[in-house]
Parts: sequence; C-alpha cells; structure tokens
Amino acid sequence: MAVRADQIPVGRVRPLTVRVRSWLDRESVLGPVFVTPALILLVLLVAYPFVLALYFSLSNAFIGRPSQFIGFRNFIRVWDNDAFRQTFQNAFVFTGIAVAFKVVLGIVLALLLNEQLWFKRMIRGAVLLPWVIPTALSTLGWWWMFNSLYSVVNWTGMALGLMDPPGPNWLGQKYYAMAAVVTVNVWRGLPFFAITILAGLVSIPKEIYEAAHADGAGAQARFWYITLPLLKPVLAVVVLFSTIFTFSDFNIVYVLTHGGPINSTHLFATLSRMLGLEVGRIGEGAAVSLYLFPLLAFVVWAQLRFVRKQAY
Repeated sequence: MAVRADQIPVGRVRPLTVRVRSWLDRESVLGPVFVTPALILLVLLVAYPFVLALYFSLSNAFIGRPSQFIGFRNFIRVWDNDAFRQTFQNAFVFTGIAVAFKVVLGIVLALLLNEQLWFKRMIRGAVLLPWVIPTALSTLGWWWMFNSLYSVVNWTGMALGLMDPPGPNWLGQKYYAMAAVVTVNVWRGLPFFAITILAGLVSIPKEIYEAAHADGAGAQARFWYITLPLLKPVLAVVVLFSTIFTFSDFNIVYVLTHGGPINSTHLFATLSRMLGLEVGRIGEGAAVSLYLFPLLAFVVWAQLRFVRKQAY
C-alpha cells in the first residue's frame, strides 16, 4: 500500500532534530564532542604504546616466549652494557651540539628573514623545505653526499683546497660520523627554529626599537637588551621541543650510519630498535627507550615553569 508524502509523521522527526540541536548548542556537550576524536587518537597512538613499553621494560619480554615481571633489572642490566654507556654519552653530545647550533643559526636566519628582502615570501617558503621533505628521503641524499666513494663534500673540499685527497671517510670514522649526523640534524631542524623565532620577532612592537634608537642605542644594544629578552619565552618553547625531538631522533642516524662505526653514533632510539627487534630482547629495548623519560619529564616541567614566569 503506497503512502503519500503528506501522511509521513513529520512530527516525530522534528522534535529529535530540535533536541539534538539544543544539545549541541550547549558548551558542556559540544566541547566533549569535538575533543573525543583527538582523545581517542592520543589514547590509541600515544598512551597505549607508552603503557605497553613501560610493561615491557619491567619484564623479561623476549620474542617467542612468555614474559614475567622482573622489576628494574632491565634498567640495571643495560647500564652494564658498554654499548649503552656509549649511547648515553652520544645522546648528550649529539643533542647538546645540535641544539646549540640550531639556536644560534636559527636566531641569525630569523633576523635575516625579518629584514626587507627581495622575494621575501619565496625565500621564507624555501627555508621550510628541509623541514617539509620526508626525513628518510632527504637523509638518503646526505648519505650520497657523505659516501666515501663519490662524496660531493670531499670533492668540493678538495676543489677549494680545504682537504687533502682522498678526503675523510665521513661515515666510517668515529668523530667524522658524529659530525655528519649532527650536520644533517641541524640542517633539518633549522627551519623550525628560524620560522618560530621569526614569529616572535614579528610580534615585538616596532615602537620599542624606535624609542631605543632615539635614545642612541645601536643595533648590538637593541639586540641584547630588547630582542633577546623579549624572545626568551619563544626560545624556551622551541628549545624544549627541539631537545625532545633531538634526543629521540631515529631516522637520520639509522639511514646514515645505523649507529656505527663501533656504536659511535648510536642514540637511544637506534639502540632500542637493535636490542628489541634485531636481537629480540624486547624488555631491554623498551628499557633503553624509557631510560631518559624521568629526566626529559623534569626538563619539560622546568621549561614550562620558566615560560609561565616569563608570561606573567
């Protein structure tokens, strides 16, 4: 039996629609609706893997056998490993040098980009290229440039008279390998510093510089007493994120050196992968990856506290 359109009970649909709209008009309902998808992603992609890694680090998990709780034995065992102690030293050397270079070069590049330049927008877009290009792809290009057989770096250095033939083996010698991975990390992380610091520079009122210039302050004085103090909150945040990202770097070291030669460039992420996936000792691999978590948590707390003080 056919039902005409005017016989459909519209009265039952409209109250439901009105009721849903009234619910969504409430901030207490609309807020959780918008936050729930992000919360689900955080739980699935961050919280669950972290809890699982924490469980593995406190157990004797090994590929192919049941695991048992053993407390902090994995953390004690990995410290007795020479490769881990070398990795511990590498991580602080790598992070300290790379972040220091990124801070100094980032400020210099941001000051240059803040000037009136030809094709300023195009130059700012080009600066972002190292950050936009996939890390593994760009690192493969650097691996080709550092390769001992056909190194573009060595060829350029010898052409300029800066190196003696055949040039250093960048990826096969201890200190040269560390210099190579630091160089690539600085090249990739510099745009993040430059663009973030540039945003801080743009937000500084020009009236302050004009008043300082009228009082006779030179460019150097304006930088040290106006620019740098007003950039402290921005620098604190960018150094915080860069420190965390640099400590946990994986792609650059893995593609360039695989942690070699003789563990001289291993970081926590690469050593954790080797122990957990290649050797099969999942518990020790998880312990390596979480070893600096308390220290990084303290660094995050201290720098966020500093930022809050600067804000008020």
